[in-house]
Amino acid sequence: MNNKLIELKEILNKANFYKHAINILYFDVETIAPKDALEDENNTMNYFSNELFKIINNDHVNNLVIDLNKEKDNLDYYDKLLIEKLYESYSKNKNITPEFDLKRNQIYSKSYINWLKAKEAKDYNLFKDSFNDVINIQREEINLRDNKFLNVYDNLLNDCEKGVLQEDLDKFFNDLKVGLIDLINKIKSSKHIIRDDFLNRKVAIYKQEQFSKYLLELNGFNLNRGVLSTTEHPFTSEISRYDSRVTTHYFEDNVLSNIYSVIHEGGHAIFMQNEPEEDHNHFINDYITNGMHESVSRFYENVIGRSKEYTHLIYPKFIEVFDEFKDITEQELYEAINIVKPSLIRTEADEVTYGLHIIIRYEMERMISNDEITLDEVPAKWNELYYKYLGVTPKDDSEGVLQDVHWSGGFGYFPSYALGNAYNAMYVKKMKEDIDFNNCILNGDFKTINNWMINNIFKDANHLTPKEWIKNITNNSLNAKDFLDYLYKKYSDIYKF
Repeated sequence: MNNKLIELKEILNKANFYKHAINILYFDVETIAPKDALEDENNTMNYFSNELFKIINNDHVNNLVIDLNKEKDNLDYYDKLLIEKLYESYSKNKNITPEFDLKRNQIYSKSYINWLKAKEAKDYNLFKDSFNDVINIQREEINLRDNKFLNVYDNLLNDCEKGVLQEDLDKFFNDLKVGLIDLINKIKSSKHIIRDDFLNRKVAIYKQEQFSKYLLELNGFNLNRGVLSTTEHPFTSEISRYDSRVTTHYFEDNVLSNIYSVIHEGGHAIFMQNEPEEDHNHFINDYITNGMHESVSRFYENVIGRSKEYTHLIYPKFIEVFDEFKDITEQELYEAINIVKPSLIRTEADEVTYGLHIIIRYEMERMISNDEITLDEVPAKWNELYYKYLGVTPKDDSEGVLQDVHWSGGFGYFPSYALGNAYNAMYVKKMKEDIDFNNCILNGDFKTINNWMINNIFKDANHLTPKEWIKNITNNSLNAKDFLDYLYKKYSDIYKF
């Protein structure tokens, strides 16, 4: 058995070289590759992805995994985890051929290119056929599984957040929706006026880049193990163990967009940079769920980044770099970055209305997956829900159904953002019992905060399901209450009700 384990790890090590190359190609496609080169780059990436699939999905590797799984109880903790996860992956993928894998990758690559074209042209119809191909290939993939949930969407949700299904999300989102609408109505009734006329002042990109690097380093991002780049839709990529890359999108007339994109994506990267070495050494560093990751990125972006203490901390540097705002007081800045105002764009949404953006996407994904609406009806249904929940209507598809890149790669991710908010509201309560959290932010003591995160949030994230993970940290199960309590406390103070 030991020889089989050694052989398996040698194969996984070879696979990691392919993953590294694919990650670099993907980052290039999403950031600096010229438009006319996208097809060629995607073809190269798809080739290496298919070769990677063949390396880790073949009869020989499958037999090694099957044999080792029979003896897993005789393995040490980390090797047992590895085999359990590989066996689960084998069970899910054993009927998928290399030909199907290549076809799937080609569909996703083409879909991304067509999404870019459609968004630029503000025309959903340029994306619709690719969207249909993505939905169909996901259904084909699920149908190839021996063990699957009856409902298509449950399989997609489970792939993103293991064990969290529609039954869980229906209750969670219903509780969240009721609480958010009540809070929004209280805010609307407030007579407190927040000044926001200065938010669209133009700021040079070089200044924004300078401030971005300051924020990343302040929060604990190691620039020796990562870089900052630009893209159409901000994301973070773990290229390899010592290479975590953050991207942003600069707007001259919206400096806050970049600031909070950088803090958000930097949160993802801090998580990546602080995964346990043992997880990498045992090839189990790819099992953090989307919800876990979003809990961390939104923890840095919102719980820390939009706090009164953090505003106080960064305010001197803010007005030093951005002298365009030197007439703005610290309190005015704090209130402006927390202003609650229904808007069209998810990534620009405030903390309170953000959850409704996710609820809209969840309801859309569920309706499409359950064949309750056709793809022709998608833009109109999107606009209908935005008016229903937020009272706004997109003027075109670019600020409507095409605003996010996610659907070019399939369904299931969007609920993770709301789950992330819920998770971090739960574990911040525990954090405050252990450290003087607010004072740490005020003094820029991110070492204490990040050490707590390493020891409590990061260390077991690859090992546990989300339900096990949050229960282990907080001794509680997923709920919307802690997040709603956090919002009510913060915004009743800001809006004085």
